[in-house]
Amino acid sequence: MTAGQSPDVVGVPSGSAGREPRTPAVSCVFVCHDGQGRVLLARRGAGARDEPGTWDCGAGALEYGESFETAVAREVREEYSAEVLEAETIGVRNVLRENPASHWVAVIFAVRVNPGEVAIGEPHKFDRLDWFSRDALPSPLHSQLAETLALFHTWRERTSPHGEDVSAR
Repeated sequence: MTAGQSPDVVGVPSGSAGREPRTPAVSCVFVCHDGQGRVLLARRGAGARDEPGTWDCGAGALEYGESFETAVAREVREEYSAEVLEAETIGVRNVLRENPASHWVAVIFAVRVNPGEVAIGEPHKFDRLDWFSRDALPSPLHSQLAETLALFHTWRERTSPHGEDVSAR
């Protein structure tokens, strides 16, 4: 390596000496469900970070020193004003996006909540919440939601092959 060159580091082009390497963020993504097959989705409002007007599940950044479970419980309270009744890790996604440019590792959770507790906790991000069955999803969906829901439905089929209430386990 000659003077002034930097090693190739993910997120840092060659020749960008002096710049900090970029690293992906870690996000906890949660599909809230009622234990009866319905999922809770939020419509992203005008103040959302991206894709306003689309329907999405919940998510939030993992804070330094925080466990995944603590982050999920905090985010469910912040976004939906509800307490987590049960939470299970159902997958991990490596998300790379061009527009807006972003890279994050998403740890995906299935989270059972009490539908009677749910309310919009962050009206600057969401303008509507509703419950949906697998065969009656709203439109348009957030660009990242289909892959997350696929993980959720695979988990649900594995843990409840006959469609019974998974909250009874």
